[in-house]
Amino acid sequence: MNYIILPLFAVTLLSACAVGPDYRRPVIETPEKWRVDYPQVVEFTNFGWWTQFGDPALNALIETALNENRDIQAAAARVDQFIGALNATRAQFFPQIGYSASISRNRATEKLAVLPPGNDPYFSLYRGALNASWQIDLFGRIRRQSEAAQAQIFASEQGRRGVILSVVTSVAASYIGLRALDRQLEIARASAANYAETMRIFELRYQWGVVSQTELSQIQSQYQLALATIPSIEQQIAAQENLISILLGRNPETIPRGSTIDELIAPTVPPDLPSTLLERRPDIQEAEQNLVATNANVGVARSLYYPTITLTGLLGSVSTAFGNFLTGPASTWTVAAGLVGPIFTFGAITGQVRTAEAVQREAIAFYQATILNAFRETNDALIGAVKKREEAEAQAKRVVALKEYARLSRAKFDNGYASYLEVLYAENLLFDVELAAVRSQADRYTELVNVYKATGGGWVDEAEQFTPKPQLKGVQPVLEGNLLAP
Repeated sequence: MNYIILPLFAVTLLSACAVGPDYRRPVIETPEKWRVDYPQVVEFTNFGWWTQFGDPALNALIETALNENRDIQAAAARVDQFIGALNATRAQFFPQIGYSASISRNRATEKLAVLPPGNDPYFSLYRGALNASWQIDLFGRIRRQSEAAQAQIFASEQGRRGVILSVVTSVAASYIGLRALDRQLEIARASAANYAETMRIFELRYQWGVVSQTELSQIQSQYQLALATIPSIEQQIAAQENLISILLGRNPETIPRGSTIDELIAPTVPPDLPSTLLERRPDIQEAEQNLVATNANVGVARSLYYPTITLTGLLGSVSTAFGNFLTGPASTWTVAAGLVGPIFTFGAITGQVRTAEAVQREAIAFYQATILNAFRETNDALIGAVKKREEAEAQAKRVVALKEYARLSRAKFDNGYASYLEVLYAENLLFDVELAAVRSQADRYTELVNVYKATGGGWVDEAEQFTPKPQLKGVQPVLEGNLLAP
């Protein structure tokens, strides 16, 4: 009995090990704080932050994009592809059972002493069999393949979450840009109408000799400048609507509006710490899962140095007569064990191991670079949110001052204390600053959107309820404890 138990015990003990390194997360250095201080507010990152803008039209657009965006649908399909690959890999853990059947018409040679003289050389042959094969994962090759496939599933799942994050922030930023262009178009049309009325008055004054041709030409130039601005803004509005339409998964069409740019409410900046960013960013999680996969592939490559053991079996029937095809004398069976391993490969396996190890090193560098880039993007967004707010406030105050300057300049002109050149300068300056103030306001909101994009956040979980979802039941990510553990 011992000669059976001891080999089985040895096989079991060896099969508990897997060739290749177990995954260990690279050491990550996180900054203690961000480069800019901002007030700590209520935690909003786990909610639909876009609702803070207070615009139902924007909320509806984002919900539509989450449900119909083609990139999100493609990302979900990619996850399902990797789930299928994992199922195929895991199937190798179990015996593979199949069947075969054949009917053939044959002629035996008469030149060899195979048939007795006078026998018919023509005969039919009926074959049928059940076959089974099982490759014993003695050195963990299949386990490493399964580990890599599972990591690829979660990498693609985090990629899908990254697409959701990108789509939501893109729709929000594009809608803000659209409402800013709408406001600029209103300013341009109002200015053109105002200049048209002024030009009409000047034409009358010129007819009565009150103003010169020079002053009339100046107001005509000012009017044409305002008119020339309108087609450019209209073109930008159409392009922005086309962009949003594509994000919604639709053909280019008119986009419904809600609140004006002045009525939008600035979202609060989410409180966060540099370390927790690593738990929220989908791209960081995706990069780590890709690293897990490359680490497992090193084990797959190293397993090629070891033998492969396969058990096979066949149970069937073979007969030259269909009538006795399934009878006992026609039965046949085979049980076999095979062992295949390398002796001299002249560097073929070594080359594959070196390639796998190099890919792993590349994945480590990419993972670390992704983290550094995440910290950079978040710092940029936080600094931008603070500075764009200051810029927008300064531009708003400048608009107020220039409106007063333009009013006083026109009053001086109407009372004969200044030439129209001063009025023209003041109104042209006001026109440009009003357009710039709207851009600054939109930039401020866009930077707040970028903060939520850079920090990731649990809000992606809420957004996922509107998106096509792959089937991840029974699949667990390969991670080493807490994500921030060294």
